[in-house]
Amino acid sequence: MHTLVVVALIDPDLTPADALDAPSARHSPRIHPAWWVAAVAFLTAIGAAGFRSTPGVLIEPLHDEFGWPLGLIGTAVSVNLVLFGLTAPFSAALMERLGVRRVVAAALVLVSLGSLLPIWMTSSWQLILSWGVLVGLGTGTMSMSLVATVTGRWFVKRRGLVTGVLTAAGATGQLVFLPGLAWLAQNHGWRSAAIATAAVSVAVVPVVLWRFHSHPSDLGVAAYGAPEGTPVTPPPPPAGNPALVAIRTLREASRHGVFWLLVGSFAVCGMSTNGLVGTHFIPAAHDHGMPMTTAAGLLALVGVFDIVGTIFSGWLTDRVDARFLLAVYYTLRGASLFLLPSLFSDRMHVNMLAFVLFYGLDWVATIPPTMALCRIAFGERAPVVFGWVFASHQIGAAIAAAGAGMIRDQLGTYDLAWYAAGALCVVAASLCASIRRRPVEAVGAT
Repeated sequence: MHTLVVVALIDPDLTPADALDAPSARHSPRIHPAWWVAAVAFLTAIGAAGFRSTPGVLIEPLHDEFGWPLGLIGTAVSVNLVLFGLTAPFSAALMERLGVRRVVAAALVLVSLGSLLPIWMTSSWQLILSWGVLVGLGTGTMSMSLVATVTGRWFVKRRGLVTGVLTAAGATGQLVFLPGLAWLAQNHGWRSAAIATAAVSVAVVPVVLWRFHSHPSDLGVAAYGAPEGTPVTPPPPPAGNPALVAIRTLREASRHGVFWLLVGSFAVCGMSTNGLVGTHFIPAAHDHGMPMTTAAGLLALVGVFDIVGTIFSGWLTDRVDARFLLAVYYTLRGASLFLLPSLFSDRMHVNMLAFVLFYGLDWVATIPPTMALCRIAFGERAPVVFGWVFASHQIGAAIAAAGAGMIRDQLGTYDLAWYAAGALCVVAASLCASIRRRPVEAVGAT
């Protein structure tokens, strides 16, 4: 019975009879290897997400201990977010050259080091070096470019659904760690939360080294759902240095209007999620008298609802025009941000829970349709192109992380930041609605 449940969860196309026969499939496995790779990618996203929870929980403790302005701490987060985004296209090209396993394992170690080193810091530049540079490079290597690489190589069927699941793993992992980290910071000091984050990241490394295969051809199989007779051969490695491949792809993709529409809208996505709500929701709630642990719990609920929203968005992306989905997502997100300043209080109430539910459903629901539009427009080069689109997401997040902190320092309130983000979401909706759904000529193929 346990075998039936596990196998059915891993491969939804198996019949019950097939699932019951699965234990005898050692020589002819009924579970396609793509599902094991997806499972490891899911764990990797969870492990890397540990740090993503840290800034929102530790901003106030760092401010209290060192006396650093919120804008300065927000700058450290901004450096992280910028590198997180700018690393993505280069990591996609690096994975094509060196293989997914080695690149991801090294990135997890880097995240662990960057999370651990701040427990000995004495100056703000050390925070920027560890949080900003080390963790930014590590998490950027395992960003949405990894999702694009895994889904593009290993899946033909269920691609949108798997994209949604893996996207939810990263975003949800970032948020569900919050209550535990907030409890550690409040009861055992912020250093205990930093140590826990480092431990979670490094714990995933052995699983990656054991089971994270780079391409279906490594195991002599075709991608999941590939047509019968599809050649089981690896694609030729990209010519030239991976960094040059990424830059050449950017140069060629930037000649097409669809690229800039995706860049502009996804920058707003980053501003309104990681940069603003993910970084500043807890301090903003604390400004209104809400305990930090309660605010962290609310943000964790965003992560819980994000699981449903992102997976459902992936399912919809396989069936509904991605442009329409994005226009709806951004419009509704903007409306909710306009309402948020009126919802803060010193306690949790029904209206705030309604915001949390909605924002969770919409948190990263934009990623599956954005990735689908990249794939439609740019074909085989979509992982690297999406890496550059994702870089705009993180640049937008960095601007919001630093800008919102400065607004709070100058005005004593975050209200202007919420309203500005809401207006930008409406602009993003119009950008997505204007995208023309058609492929462009080959990009970065040589």
